[in-house]
Amino acid sequence: MNPSELRASLALSSIFALRMLGLFLILPIFSLHAKGLPDGDNATLVGLTMGIYGMVQAFFHIPLGLLSDRYGRRVIVAFGLSLFIIGALIAASHDDLWWIMFGRAIQGAGAISAAISAWVADLTREEVRTRAMALIGGSIAISFALSVVIATPLYHALGMPGIFWMMAILGCISLWVALQFVPTASVPVLSAPNGVRGHLNQLKKVFQNPELVRLNIGVLILHTSQVALFLVIPRLLDEVGLPIADHWLVYLSVLVASLIIMMPMMMQAERKNRLALLVKVSIGLMCCAQLYFAVVLIGQWSSILSLCVGLLIFFIGFNLLEALQPSLVSRYAGENRGAGLGIYNTTMSIGLFLGGILGGWLYGSWGPNSIFYVDIGLLIGWLIIALGMTELPKKTNSLKI
Repeated sequence: MNPSELRASLALSSIFALRMLGLFLILPIFSLHAKGLPDGDNATLVGLTMGIYGMVQAFFHIPLGLLSDRYGRRVIVAFGLSLFIIGALIAASHDDLWWIMFGRAIQGAGAISAAISAWVADLTREEVRTRAMALIGGSIAISFALSVVIATPLYHALGMPGIFWMMAILGCISLWVALQFVPTASVPVLSAPNGVRGHLNQLKKVFQNPELVRLNIGVLILHTSQVALFLVIPRLLDEVGLPIADHWLVYLSVLVASLIIMMPMMMQAERKNRLALLVKVSIGLMCCAQLYFAVVLIGQWSSILSLCVGLLIFFIGFNLLEALQPSLVSRYAGENRGAGLGIYNTTMSIGLFLGGILGGWLYGSWGPNSIFYVDIGLLIGWLIIALGMTELPKKTNSLKI
């Protein structure tokens, strides 16, 4: 990437990371905090408060993605960040479950993931776009790992209102970055046709594209399996004697190692135009990780080392898919990339929500191994669907920033 592309990609990935951190940060601590709130003993209400961010995002990704095609990325990103800030301020100002839920819903309504991904695609040449999208995809994994590391210390230092105030401040910084530092592409943003009919035609084209359908099914399964898996992993680490305060060491170690391993694989696949093949390999790696965990649990071979090995295999596949899929969506969608990425991010949000519901029900009804078996089934189904993926023709994009 040239300096302008790198600067834009880093700025936009940092904004994207904030959105995901807003989703993940309260997950390790909110159920404990809610016990001291009115109605905090209502598990359904507490779960809804935690999950409403992702639920509302799922409804707004597509409309805001379409609007970014017509009115420009910067306007929509600024609007979404403003909602994120307002929602954080509402949640920070009320020590009440219903008001916190309302604030989280407002935060979720600023669903700018599709607009950010499309903005990255606007500002990068096709031959380096996968690397730019890798920064976006990697920000999701880093946000998740970071939330596990910092959530408890932040809660002890700032309390729950302080965490929301921190989100508002970070939102203001991100808004400033979006307005002042992210460049505008030298080519005009591709606009959507006027009227509702034009937007429906955009969506129709996306839904009729078999490659985009495969990628949308894939991101749903990817995040369903991720969230379900991480309902089990912390408990397994606790059972092998690792204090919860030290879990971040495991997550950070396997995350860094996975990034070191995956980057050469991705660059080689990009150079040889084998991105679709690498998607299939990555799904296979995630299947292997789930099968490995099931065998370790059945054989009672759990240890810190054995769990680290499984997590490393999982994160290699997970990080590759997070990097590859948004880039492929932007390329398959063409001039409808805002709509395409809107649908893609909608299915991602649904996957995050489903992973918690499905994983919790499976764990409570059938035990931890049932999660691995169901994840394996989902991933094998995805692999079968992905076998029909074809490689995109290699093109040279002469975009100058």
